[in-house]
Amino acid sequence: MSAVAINGAAQLLRPPEDGLPYLRHDRAGEQRLDAGSLLIEGETIAGLQASGSADVRIDATGCAVIPGFVDCHTHVPFAGWREREYERKLAGESYESISRAGGGIRSSARSLAESSDEQVLEQSQTLAAEMLAHGTTAFECKSGYGLSPEGEVRSVALAKALAGQVTQRTRSTGLLAHAIPEGYDRSSWMDEVERMLPDVLVAGDVSALDIYVETVAFTNDDLRRMGRLASAHSLDLRAHVEQFSANHSVPVAVDLGARSVDHLSCLPGDEVPGLAASETAAVLLPGAEFLGREQIPPGRELADAGAIGVLATDLNPGTSPVLSMPVIIGLAVRHYRWSALEAVLASTLNAAWVLRMSQDTGSLEPGKRADVLVLDGPIERIGYRFGRNPVAAAIVGGSLAHVRADFAGRVSR
Repeated sequence: MSAVAINGAAQLLRPPEDGLPYLRHDRAGEQRLDAGSLLIEGETIAGLQASGSADVRIDATGCAVIPGFVDCHTHVPFAGWREREYERKLAGESYESISRAGGGIRSSARSLAESSDEQVLEQSQTLAAEMLAHGTTAFECKSGYGLSPEGEVRSVALAKALAGQVTQRTRSTGLLAHAIPEGYDRSSWMDEVERMLPDVLVAGDVSALDIYVETVAFTNDDLRRMGRLASAHSLDLRAHVEQFSANHSVPVAVDLGARSVDHLSCLPGDEVPGLAASETAAVLLPGAEFLGREQIPPGRELADAGAIGVLATDLNPGTSPVLSMPVIIGLAVRHYRWSALEAVLASTLNAAWVLRMSQDTGSLEPGKRADVLVLDGPIERIGYRFGRNPVAAAIVGGSLAHVRADFAGRVSR
């Protein structure tokens, strides 16, 4: 069994107690920044001690050691990019206008349909490698650009294939109600979703269903129907809600026991307490907010109320072509007035909770899977040095998966 030792860390991020499935944000300050070391044996964190005899030894003097980032909201795999739409947005055209004119999600659906499986997987592998270099050790894959039964089945099959080709662990979500395809209305497409679901589940390792509730997409009634489908198939429910308008979808999702509600830019203030009191995670996506000049969600209020706060990139070719979790953390600390500890919690343990991974990853605890990052400075520097990648080394499942070139001299074998 191989061993990796991370010796001499100035900051070792630890939860207030072991075994927590998540940590509500009003307790984020209880996380500990201990001076210490970490010993990894095989795929597992063996203990909180130094070792001079491990197969791989990392000198982390002056560094921070934290759990790997878990990106729980991405739209990988997808094909192509939509930079021309971004130019139209900069000129003042709205997302809704672009979408109604055949752009947006429909544009990405066309790109996916016109690309071979090999092309889609090649692009996705490249993205995953970049994500790893920025500290992402686990991520979610969504369908949603198929916009036909055959296309959605293909999308989840591609996600399954990708899982076997990347270093990170992945989870697959069926975003089967993303946009209304040509030839359908909301009701008839939801009928199609129900019919296709058995084939989707056979094609991929889908663990959750997702829906986009918005004026250009689906309604709260459709959300309730998707909730019933998820429950009937023992899947988690996820929901894109309150991105461009207040549709009062959060109470509906909470009543359905949704695992998460994502975006929340237009979340009404009087709906914050109910969400914060629930076990439905509040997934905030500051990349989309920044690039789309969206409203800023009540991140500070959610944290103070004790919500399960989560950050993710929303990596997609349209509204958030962003893959760096450190960039997302930098946006969050500025826009939501979150501390570095709050932002890192939202990117690790709480994000792992959304993907049902927190029992074995997301925090530094003996016995957990060794998904670990070494940062080249203190945790507070992630957001402060905005746009810079602080990840010096990344360990995935106990294996040293990435070392930044200027840090290689600190690694001994």
